[in-house]
Amino acid sequence: MASTVKMIGVIGGGQMGSGIAQLTAMHGIDVYLVDVNTQALSTASSSISSSINRLVSKSQLSQDKASDAFKRLRFTTDLNDLSLADFIIEAIVESEDVKKSLFLQLDKIAKSSAILASNTSSISITRLASSTSRPKQVIGMHFMNPPPVMKLIEIVRGADTSDGTFAATKELSQRLGKTVITSQDYSGFIVNRILMPMINEAFYTLYTNVATKEDIDTGMKLGTNHPMGPLELADFIGLDVCVSIMKVLHAGLGDNKYAPCPLLVQYVDAGRLGRKRGIGVYDYSKEPRSTKSSSRL
Repeated sequence: MASTVKMIGVIGGGQMGSGIAQLTAMHGIDVYLVDVNTQALSTASSSISSSINRLVSKSQLSQDKASDAFKRLRFTTDLNDLSLADFIIEAIVESEDVKKSLFLQLDKIAKSSAILASNTSSISITRLASSTSRPKQVIGMHFMNPPPVMKLIEIVRGADTSDGTFAATKELSQRLGKTVITSQDYSGFIVNRILMPMINEAFYTLYTNVATKEDIDTGMKLGTNHPMGPLELADFIGLDVCVSIMKVLHAGLGDNKYAPCPLLVQYVDAGRLGRKRGIGVYDYSKEPRSTKSSSRL
């Protein structure tokens, strides 16, 4: 069970992976953060340090716990360092082929008792599990962004995920201070199956000149009490990620209502990916550098 988890491996040094690694370390678990890119690891290390120090400065984390978290964090480019991990969470690019290739490698490296989890926001856990010899020990563990702050984890059971794997993953999620919801393995799961069509419809509303981007976002913020408007949220997530998830929904559910809006696709083709590129629906190029961020739901 998760109470026996002593070491966690997190793969992917982006905002999600680094956030998951930070969260794990702050809850007293040793963690290896793996990325093939040394610059990504350096950026992740700086980001985690800044985040933890900020929590200390706001008295949201004690100095002792911060020091303990720093001691538990390790950064590596070598997947083989995860050979003793009890639980491995991948948070890499949202591509089924790339994830399958990684799971194939992990299956050979990880100890036989290890659970392999994916932070995918939309890709089939059953298909990812099929690339391993341990489908009963493969599960979806979808963190929300940013992982240290957001209270939710969406657990996704593949067709062969065992009750023991599910119980261990739920226990670990609760150990990390999260509320758990459970989805069966259908495209988009719960959160993105509802969220992404809403974002896509907001793009259609802009595309057909129903209203300005500002009025669309203000309408949803003040009319439905959302903290961010859907277009602003799309920029925060990354428009390329939104297109990717809509394509998964469209292919997996077979309904044209999930086809990505042509305007959304055009923005991605133009490289207007959102905050991480400085421009998406909105222009962030004049913002202070520290306020820019990239993310994946």
